[in-house]
Amino acid sequence: MQASLTDAALWHRIHFGFTITYHYLFPQLTMGLAWFLVHWKWRALRTGDEKYNRAARFWARIFGLNFAVGVVTGIPMEFQFGTNWAGFSKYSGAVIGQTLAMEGMFAFFLESAFIGALIWGEKRLGPRNHFLAAVGVATGSWLSGLFILLTNAFMQHPVGYAVAADGTLALSDVGAFLLNPWALVQYAHNQCAALVTGSFAVAAMGAFYTLRGTHPEQAKVYLNTGTLVGLVASLLVAFPTGDSQAKMVGRYQPVTLASMEGLFQGTRLADVSMIGQPNVIQQRLENPIPLPGALSFLAYGTFQSYVRGLNEFPKDDWPDNIELIYYAFHIMITLGTIFILIMAWANWKRWRGRLESSCGLLWVLMLAFPFPYIATSLGWMTAEMGRQPWLVYGLFRTNSGYSQVVSAGDTIFTLIGFVGLYFVLGLLFLYLTGREIHKGPDEADAVARPQEVSV
Repeated sequence: MQASLTDAALWHRIHFGFTITYHYLFPQLTMGLAWFLVHWKWRALRTGDEKYNRAARFWARIFGLNFAVGVVTGIPMEFQFGTNWAGFSKYSGAVIGQTLAMEGMFAFFLESAFIGALIWGEKRLGPRNHFLAAVGVATGSWLSGLFILLTNAFMQHPVGYAVAADGTLALSDVGAFLLNPWALVQYAHNQCAALVTGSFAVAAMGAFYTLRGTHPEQAKVYLNTGTLVGLVASLLVAFPTGDSQAKMVGRYQPVTLASMEGLFQGTRLADVSMIGQPNVIQQRLENPIPLPGALSFLAYGTFQSYVRGLNEFPKDDWPDNIELIYYAFHIMITLGTIFILIMAWANWKRWRGRLESSCGLLWVLMLAFPFPYIATSLGWMTAEMGRQPWLVYGLFRTNSGYSQVVSAGDTIFTLIGFVGLYFVLGLLFLYLTGREIHKGPDEADAVARPQEVSV
């Protein structure tokens, strides 16, 4: 879809892209933290060691702040399906509306019902029921991600549908829709990436307290748990989930795969370029540093596999920003490799008993926590821009899905409003989170206990 700054479609895409990118900063941390809370509550239940309860209480408050802002920023997106993408909603609403409704009815209410009990109900519930509340929160959080990704997977690889008499889509096979192979791979990859985000946040907090010389017992818990889970999750993001995702793209979206690697001419022994600059006008990749045959192997399992180039597809089916897809994908891969190296280094130090005394590594861990957010944003940018020019891949084009009665000016006006509102919301979130960090797990816990007893 060729767009200019006067096209309403472009501004509708920017509008939704901004709101969903901002929104996803928060649920990725809640999904990443959820099973940490379960782990710490389980350890407290098994060992009776209060340090695990203190860890769970502290991070439950961070979880709650992220959950609240995630809800506030997620609600407008539901309305955007009608206000900005009415054509798309009319065409596919009978299908994607199923999983969106299931996310709200089952996952969101499950998570929200238990989160209050997790944060404020420990004394009333007792140790075992409080552990079950943590399990309920984690289950609801991950179910929510599943239903959203089932929706997105249908847009990437539509299955289980039928075309109604009026040309719209209808759900014909619930089993095929819920067991979409794209969704299963995408869900595993996305949830492992969320665990990476959670792990880096936990490890960064441990590094911060260690460098400050405060809360040493809690800092050690955060460092040990965060670095161990971080290494495992970072490896899983790369293989098998990332590898499976690449093969899924190669099988069902070969034009997207070619865009991700700036491949214009199809070939066997296709390279993965570690670096390069795609030149779409001249249809070549400039200054590449290749890994020979790696793309053929990663996408199709053998070095001799043929990878189709962009020139083998109609230009109308090319993604409309190949350069941005290429750079987003390669920066994401680079960051993922760095995550593995950092966490491997940290676990080596931890195994030798030198993690808390490695000042340089602690600084790296503390300063690295924003980069998983960048990597996940770039991953979603690759997936969503790679799907273009389709809203439902191969069935429904993006330029047919936006609301024709909403002008570019109206969209820009509301986009400016969202930017301002979310800026203020972000400042409030940072202030409240910073206040919890400043209090620390020990001081905040000491304040919370008398309040709980008096209730």
